[in-house]
Amino acid sequence: MLEVGMKAPDFTLEDKDGNEVSLHDFAGKKVVVYFYPKDSTPGCTRQACAFRNNYGEYKQLGVEVIGISKDSVKSHSNFAAKQELPFILLSDPERKAIEAFGVWQEKKMYGKVSMGVVRSTFIIDENGVIEKVYPKAKPDTNAEEILAYLKG
Repeated sequence: MLEVGMKAPDFTLEDKDGNEVSLHDFAGKKVVVYFYPKDSTPGCTRQACAFRNNYGEYKQLGVEVIGISKDSVKSHSNFAAKQELPFILLSDPERKAIEAFGVWQEKKMYGKVSMGVVRSTFIIDENGVIEKVYPKAKPDTNAEEILAYLKG
């Protein structure tokens, strides 16, 4: 997993509408990039809704929020519409950004070991450098925790 002080790898992925979005599009802005396992699952829905509920404050601070999972563009479109998500959701079915950020890892659930996305959040500064990392982010507190950090 990438660490504080490292340059965030650039990526270009499709959003919920099929438009290409690149990390370098946000040069000069602070960006919160959060990786999550799957659209419309309980934890991922709670996390997305927490970002939605706090999105106005993120915008006031000039911070963009981007959620990334390996779900399809169509899945993201449905998820965003159902949950009224105002921020960017990017589809990474080939795991380009997921692997570049090091969040594709071994996971254990109910005694079974498998590979998957570890819920993680990165704050990337105006110069594209990782300012803060939240490995194993908690879906219920992650959005507020980041907001508190950003407000200093």
